[in-house]
Amino acid sequence: MSLDLSTLLIILGCALVTFIPRVVPFAIVRNMTLPEPVLKWLSYIPVCILTALVVENFTVQTENALQVNWEVIIVIIPTIFIAIRSKSLSITVLSGVALMAAVRFIMG
Repeated sequence: MSLDLSTLLIILGCALVTFIPRVVPFAIVRNMTLPEPVLKWLSYIPVCILTALVVENFTVQTENALQVNWEVIIVIIPTIFIAIRSKSLSITVLSGVALMAAVRFIMG
């Protein structure tokens, strides 16, 4: 496989555009003390992102309606209980992946 200059420049440009918004904010606020309301607001961001990812995965937009992906719902329910019981991200993720694999295998 050959890599010409334009492809290499596109890859480097994409890497730079991805890197800048992820690193620059941390570099800027690293030595700053943020006000308490800002810290409280920032504490909700992981929950919001997780909720958006989960909801996006169990809803399916069709031409005329919004439908529910029941395979995902079947997996989400026991995974939530496992997360509450274990309080371990690793166990939760591994069990969720295993449950999804089992459901997809069974449901074909």
